[in-house]
Formats: sequence, structure tokens, C-alpha cells
Amino acid sequence: MSPTNCLVTGATGYVGGRLVPQLLAQGHRVRVMVRNPERLRDLPWVDDVDVLAGDAGDASAVRAALADMDVAYYLLHSIQEGPDLEETEHRIAQAFADAAAQSELTRIVYLGGLAPAIPEAEMSAHMRSRVDVGQVLRSSGIPTAEFRAAVIIGSGSASFEMLRYLTERLPAMITPRWVRQQTQPIAIRDVLRYLVGAIDLPADVSRTFEIGGPEVLTYQEMMQRYAVVAGLRPRIILPINLLTPGLSSHWVNVVTPVPRAIARPLVQSLRHPSVCSEHDIARWIPDPADGLVSFDDAVRLALTRIQDAEVATRWSGASQPGAPSDPLPSDPTWSGGSMYEDVREVSSSASPDQVWRAVERIGGEHGYYAADFMWRIRGLLDRLIGGVGLRRGRRDPDVLAVGEAVDFWRVEERLPPRLLRLRAEMRNPGLAWLEFTITATDSGSSLRQRAVFLPRGLAGHAYWWIVSPFHAFVFPGMAKGIVERAESAPTASDTMAA
Repeated sequence: MSPTNCLVTGATGYVGGRLVPQLLAQGHRVRVMVRNPERLRDLPWVDDVDVLAGDAGDASAVRAALADMDVAYYLLHSIQEGPDLEETEHRIAQAFADAAAQSELTRIVYLGGLAPAIPEAEMSAHMRSRVDVGQVLRSSGIPTAEFRAAVIIGSGSASFEMLRYLTERLPAMITPRWVRQQTQPIAIRDVLRYLVGAIDLPADVSRTFEIGGPEVLTYQEMMQRYAVVAGLRPRIILPINLLTPGLSSHWVNVVTPVPRAIARPLVQSLRHPSVCSEHDIARWIPDPADGLVSFDDAVRLALTRIQDAEVATRWSGASQPGAPSDPLPSDPTWSGGSMYEDVREVSSSASPDQVWRAVERIGGEHGYYAADFMWRIRGLLDRLIGGVGLRRGRRDPDVLAVGEAVDFWRVEERLPPRLLRLRAEMRNPGLAWLEFTITATDSGSSLRQRAVFLPRGLAGHAYWWIVSPFHAFVFPGMAKGIVERAESAPTASDTMAA
């Protein structure tokens, strides 16, 4: 695959933010057009692309963005409905098509929705606008590959997040009839493979392609399959025919953090079957040797953040593109599954090394610097239900190593004098970590203490809300106690002088 000049619109969106690093990894040159470049600031690839600030509704900005480009990815679409949605989407697409017709562009690639086999008048405004945008782009005269996908499975995808939250938070539910409609979900990895591969499509290929995974499932089946992969008990699902799409979107908004303005068009798109009627794309972009990603495997990839316990922001130091299923800083705040945190930050006159020594002494015979009786009670309760409790202590009272046990914790990461992360091994309905981060400051250092809990099912959410009031007695004192210990400990120069 020879290097190509690619323009990516919608780079701050779910698909665009994952497409850019894939294109860069293939050696292509990438330009992104965004309204607010600040939103790209924390992305690892921002220094490797040409960033152009501009609004897709501004014809001059679009022409500037298309200058010297070979391929343009049109990933602009508002998932939130409004009274002028269709008109606005048509106008922006037409401006882009007109500018493309006057450029040296050789291909447009567009990702739309898998439209049901019904008259357009019966489609939702959301789906009609996606179909219309594809027609407008193809009418530009530039060869256009329009990919139509149904539910995309990956952490951060609005469709997947709705599925995730409904399944995790409701062990039993009364659901609307759309949960029995068939759909053909597709993994984000396969979506990106098609988008990248479209660069090499022959010039005479200008058409729609329906893309989907290897399985056709109902939403109800997807929830049950998700529960199995996530280690949850089978869900009790009772479909009824009374809930309208409007009421369903209210219901989704109450149960999940997905905003109603987003949930409503998603629900409306699920009212009709969305199953691929062709797989012609395989003629030009063959399926992988091991096949398309299955639904279960796609869910496993989307849950990697939880299953691998990588609770730190994995993108912060990345020099290579991460897996497409990895979370990104540009994902919506409500995506990525539920994660509860208790964060305490304390400044200290002690050096980072002094604070580190105090942090590394946590647990065992030294205790937890505050409310030790509450930690002993938690350890006793853990033993009563078959857990390890606090009886293990620790191997060395002052120094830790990765993989060691500390009471009912396990040392998951140790980067002195900067980071210590402990993973909980006590019994609870979820996964928990205790993390300490130390940074140098002009006056000494700063300690950031973070407790993280990823709940499993409704019991996990209930557990957090039951124990969280006790955190006010435990965690502030622990952070303060660590700092006080660091400030009272002798420095290396004091020891030498003595």
C-alpha cells in the first residue's frame, strides 16, 4: 500500500479518532479538519498529523482542507436529532461534495448506517439523513465508497455503550419489542479495516457496501451474550409491546448515562431489522484468514480495559497506535462503562523520594496510616465470606515488588518514586485498585491517591454506594498520614550526618 494523502473529518468522533492512528501506522499522510483543535490535545497522534481548524459548513475551509489530498474520509454526522437535522446534514454534505468536485481528490470514503429495507418515508430522520448524505457524496462525481454498518461493537460506540449499561445494570428488565429485531453487529476492528482498505479500491468502484459481522442477532441475544462474556448471570428479559421509541429512550436515559438525545435515534434505528443483503466488499477487501471478528470476541476486546485492569490512561504515553477497541480521551464521558473513583490530592514539603518511601510501607505491620480499625473490620468481613482478609501481611515491611501480596492487595505496578498501584484481591462484586502517584513540585512534592472500582452488575453498583460513605473516614486520613510520615522521616543527608 503506497502512502496516500488522507483528509479525515470527524477526527474527534468515535470512529475518526481510531481511524487516524490506523492510517498513520500504514504510512499514510493525514490531515484532520476539526472545529476545535483543543479537543485533539491529549491524543497521542496529534503531532503526527496536519491539523486544520475549520467548520465543515464553511465552503472555504473545506476547500483548504481538501487541497493536495487524495482521499477524504467523511465521518461527519450528528447522532442527536433536531427539527432541522436532515436539512443541516444535507447542506453540509452538499458543500463538501461541491468542494470535492473542484479538487484533485480521487476518492471519498463515507461511513453511514445500515438502512432497513423499507421506504425512506418510514425511516427515522436520523437514518434518512445518513442515506441522503451518501447519495449527495456519490453525486459529486468523485468515486465514493459508502459503507453502511448497523451496531458497531467497541468501547465508546454509542450503540455498544447502551448495550453495556443496560446489561450490566439490570439483572431483570421489561423491554420494548425492538429488542427482538434482528441486526448484524460489527466489530470496530473490521470497520476500520474496511475504511483503510478503501484507499486501494479501483477508481471505477463508486457504490454502497453493506458491512456486518459474521452473526445476525437480536438485541436481546446480544444482551445475553454480553452477560456471558462479562461474567454476569443470565439476564431476565421480558419483552412487551407497549413501549414506544420515545418512551424507550426515556427508559434508556434513566437506566444508563447515555443522553436521551442520543438514545432516541439509536432506539428508532433498532425498530426495523438491519441485516446485510450483500457482502460484495469481500471482492476487493477479502475477509481475514481467520474470519471477521465474532460478537463475543468483539465484546471481549471492548472489555479489555476492565479485564486487563489497565485503569491508568493507557493512551498517555503511547507512541504506537493502540488497539481500536481501546478507550480514547476523545470518547464521550459517559462511555467506557461505569467506573467509580475516590481521588485525594495532598501537597507536601517532603521530596518525592521521601513520599515514595512512606507510600511503599503501606499495609502489613505498618497499617494504612489512618482508621486501621476499619481496615481490620473489612479484612475480617472478607475472611468470613471466604476471602484472604488481612492475614497475609507483606513479605518485606519497607520494600515492595511487582506481583507481591500486601494483605488483600496485589502489587500490580511499581515505578519508584512515581507510581504504586495495588489491585484488590478481597471478595467484592467488581474490580478495585488503590493507586498512588507522586510528582515533584517547587515546594517538594504532590501525592495523588486514587481508589478505583469497576462494578460487576447491579450488586457492584450497590456495593459502592454502601461503602462510599466510609471512604470519607478512611481515604483523607490515609493520604494525610502518608504525607505526615514522609515529612517526619529523616532525609538521606540527615542519616549521613548522624
